[in-house]
Amino acid sequence: MNTPHVVVVMGVAGTGKTTIGPLLAARLGVPYAEGDDFHPPANIAKMSAGTPLTDDDRLPWLDAIGKWAHGRAGLGGVVSCSALKRSYRDRLRAAAPGVVFVHLSGDRALIEDRMSHRQGHFMPTALLDSQFATLQPLAADEAGVTVDVTGGPEEITERAAHALRDLPEPAQ
Repeated sequence: MNTPHVVVVMGVAGTGKTTIGPLLAARLGVPYAEGDDFHPPANIAKMSAGTPLTDDDRLPWLDAIGKWAHGRAGLGGVVSCSALKRSYRDRLRAAAPGVVFVHLSGDRALIEDRMSHRQGHFMPTALLDSQFATLQPLAADEAGVTVDVTGGPEEITERAAHALRDLPEPAQ
């Protein structure tokens, strides 16, 4: 991989996007952007109250992430974004055609356990079921890799970096 990819670290809440994203960015030598920072305040208020976001709620958030990813084309970058539905990933690809996805995937019990130990995050464990119900895993025709989240952060990051090496050069 000579041209750095713009990588979206995706998955349901609690899979480690905010932990693995910066580690992967450091490993690849590119900047990291926290996807939650792109949410408008109204979205954070809804999620904090335990109300799942609608597709309409997500559009400005996805567009902001897509704009960031577009600006990093040819330069590389890593951004976290749940990107649970194919339509969300399609929207990100429309804004940044060369984007690739790292789908952090794991057993529900493991993810719930990890979420129960987080402090200071606005996403309550109660929304985990809605996240899994919404999740549409990467399809064979989508540029990206699925990475298991068992093990420690360094191990997961190593699996992700190794899997990304096998992807074709990004589109510009």
